[in-house]
Amino acid sequence: MKRLICFILFTSFCVLGHGEVNFDEWFTRETLRLDYLFSGDAKSESIFFREASRTSKWAGRTSHLDECPLRGNGSISVRDAASGKLLYINPFSTLFQEWVTYEEATQVQRAFENCFQVPFPKTPVMVTVILTDNRGEVAATLTHRIDPSDILIRHIGDNCIPRRVIHEGGENAIDVVFLAEGYTADEADKFFADAERGVRAFFGYEPFKGNEDKFRFVAVAAPSAQSGVSIPHKDLWLDTAVGSHFDTFYTERYLTTVEMRTVYDLLGNVPFEHVIVLANTPVYGGGGVYNNVTIMASDTPPFEPVLVHEFGHAFGGLADEYAYDDMYDTLYPEGVEPWEPNITTLADFGSKWADMLPSGTTIPSPLDAVEHEGDVRRMWSGLSPETRLSLNQKIGVYEGAGYVSKGVFRPVQECRMRINECEDFCPVCMRALRRLIAFYTE
Repeated sequence: MKRLICFILFTSFCVLGHGEVNFDEWFTRETLRLDYLFSGDAKSESIFFREASRTSKWAGRTSHLDECPLRGNGSISVRDAASGKLLYINPFSTLFQEWVTYEEATQVQRAFENCFQVPFPKTPVMVTVILTDNRGEVAATLTHRIDPSDILIRHIGDNCIPRRVIHEGGENAIDVVFLAEGYTADEADKFFADAERGVRAFFGYEPFKGNEDKFRFVAVAAPSAQSGVSIPHKDLWLDTAVGSHFDTFYTERYLTTVEMRTVYDLLGNVPFEHVIVLANTPVYGGGGVYNNVTIMASDTPPFEPVLVHEFGHAFGGLADEYAYDDMYDTLYPEGVEPWEPNITTLADFGSKWADMLPSGTTIPSPLDAVEHEGDVRRMWSGLSPETRLSLNQKIGVYEGAGYVSKGVFRPVQECRMRINECEDFCPVCMRALRRLIAFYTE
């Protein structure tokens, strides 16, 4: 699905740690939730702070606090107000940052809600939010003070929405929550069953398979007044828990929600790091935004591979490896290296998978003959295991990725991030995901 992808220079804001930050010295084991409005258009962007909230248990990492595993297209950082010491930083991407690359952003200004979680500080801190544009330049920044004793920090307690642990995981597990969307109260059992199906799908793919102890899944059965999901191109608008709908940015199968404060309110005090909104619909669609949200149709036939694909975006920061050449798209300017680990413009290929290329690899790499014979997706099931393995494992630099056929390159010919029919992530995506799992859990 179409998703947010943008570029930044690493030195713009995402710094490597210069020494381990002792979590318990600076933070409690609670969560500070910070709500913002990101607004603007194709020419200018602004950030507005809305409010701070305090929730119960901190679910995020307690090591590597001052390090960025990936760059994203923005970051939130926390510094000690007295000394300026960097205590915590986390990168992200947002739907707003994708929207500003669309033609609509040249015609109107819009505002998008965004919520972020950081560990709750013991002493006053300065919080900085930075957004960058698609050339890696800072587009907007906001720094504000948070005093943990502020009486206007809202305390969030249990909202009594039914929830269920689907998979427990081990110590230091990454906390993932399924949130119901378009399920009425009478459909709670269906939601929990769909969430269990999602977990089985998740652990059916490497590198998640075999890392069951590294993830914890909880399902939150937020009730909707109506069953299903809004489909604007059919003039179908429903009253659902988080107001999701298809046709995002006028792309028919792009299913998203802009009601991020509602999402976080429904989760209440449930500890989480990643959110998967499970939408009760058989209509094909979904989306995934890095360190932000995954949304997935529950009853679409390719549910399992699409769920894993979208989580590849939201958790792994992986880019789509297919192309659309009929869209207004300014996401990947020439001469700017994408931050996503599985695509390149060759501006800084040495930072990508150059170390994995076989000696003598031609750049750009020629496609196998089967790629010229027609739609590989339609032929996939009829290809020999050897051919499928070659298309998925033969590392090169193949042109066509990131929604365009020219100027952006992918590591293999077919991957889980390119077509649903391909069973596996490619070696480059696999390495990127394994590195992230280790970063968050070790």
